[in-house]
Amino acid sequence: MFHRILVAVDGTATSQSAVHTTAELAAVTGAKVRVLHIDPSEVVYDTVVGLEDDSTAHEVLDSAVATLRQAGVQADGQLLDGLLSDVAQAVQEVAEGFDADLIVVSPHHRTRLAAWFSPSVSTAIAHKSRVAVLLTPAGG
Repeated sequence: MFHRILVAVDGTATSQSAVHTTAELAAVTGAKVRVLHIDPSEVVYDTVVGLEDDSTAHEVLDSAVATLRQAGVQADGQLLDGLLSDVAQAVQEVAEGFDADLIVVSPHHRTRLAAWFSPSVSTAIAHKSRVAVLLTPAGG
């Protein structure tokens, strides 16, 4: 079944659902898990502005890894810095580098207008992925 699972987290409550679902899958399959958190930034005019401080980024990653390990799952973490517009591509690259056979993410549901101006990262991952993608609902 699954041997290597990449779970991408952003620190929101919905990403906790992805972590818990990943823990259950990995416990059943014996899969190794890599947690990925991207410390996001955005370009404002000609300046790159960080959207999360480094300590928060580490806290998000460490918390997800600890949750998985407490569930008896072999897990490690990877923290990257990246522009919001590049997050989906970065997830794909990490999945390929980790040789993942499953990517787990939690989508953020928003209005059609909001999605028009800011396309969903989870949708971009699902459409471009060469491996299975599991979208976990909030509270799943």
